[in-house]
Amino acid sequence: MNQAYSDDGTSSLHFSKSPPYTISRSSIGGRTDVVAEPGKLAAHVADWFAELVNNARGPVRVALCGGNTPRALYTLLGSPEYRTRVEWDRVHLFWGDERFVSVDNAQSNYRMVRETLLRNAPIPSNQIFPMPVIGYPDGAAKTYQLILHRAYGADILDPSRPLFDLNFLGLGTDGHTASLLPDQPVLQEKTEWVASVPQGREHSRLTLTYPAL
Repeated sequence: MNQAYSDDGTSSLHFSKSPPYTISRSSIGGRTDVVAEPGKLAAHVADWFAELVNNARGPVRVALCGGNTPRALYTLLGSPEYRTRVEWDRVHLFWGDERFVSVDNAQSNYRMVRETLLRNAPIPSNQIFPMPVIGYPDGAAKTYQLILHRAYGADILDPSRPLFDLNFLGLGTDGHTASLLPDQPVLQEKTEWVASVPQGREHSRLTLTYPAL
């Protein structure tokens, strides 16, 4: 896992699929931590997450990813210790990508987060924003983009004010992050925040674009 902090105080964490997990903190002198075990990785990030949320001055917008590595983190954050340790009423949850499948489908990123974190952590329901998976993917992408516009308070991104305070991103062996695969046309997107990506996967997917990430 690579964790990078930008100079404006926002953060992104990249989860790889195998150890060792490297945590790079560029805004505090380039410090790098290496965590060899998934359990220690989850505890390390959970402690940092609690500190970030509890020290925030206002709402904390968080974009989540799927995958097995963050599953352990979400499970830990939903444990009794972190249910009371984190000020969950500050947390606003969004998703970085989603398969266009039912919310009860085993491959749904929302379902994984629901079963590990949402069932246990006291996050207000009106602060949870899964990607819609009804209708058609293109329409669902537009719907989610409007949700992000409202959360951000504008429909044009300000470089000095990122969309998310914390962004969890998976990093696949094929080079993908969110549902952005190498050589896809969507990589050239400059203005839209959400896109549907039918190429290269079993299911169509919704994904945040590079401008949003």
